[in-house]
Amino acid sequence: MDEDCRSAAIRCDEALTSVFSVLGKRWTGVVIGVLLERPARFAEIARAIPGITESMLSARLTELKAAGLVTREVIEGPPIASLYRLTPSGEALRPALEALGDWAQAHLGVPV
Repeated sequence: MDEDCRSAAIRCDEALTSVFSVLGKRWTGVVIGVLLERPARFAEIARAIPGITESMLSARLTELKAAGLVTREVIEGPPIASLYRLTPSGEALRPALEALGDWAQAHLGVPV
């Protein structure tokens, strides 16, 4: 393998490793999918994702916030609530996630 190919492979590996360290965790894609529809409160996200625990949802939202993909806005109450929305970086995932969904339908037999 020549040096250009080796460098390209290393860059690709680093990029994919970085992406999947965030997006490859269980529930992360589903949380992003909910927020691609519209900003939502914590309880709304939890209701939209059957099977996710509140602690897991909290962990995923915290990770997405740390990655710069989600913002959290505190809404004064009563009751006090948190509204989550995608940042421009999070929103920029839309075409890639849609393409992955299309690929899964075409190649993994995922139903439409």
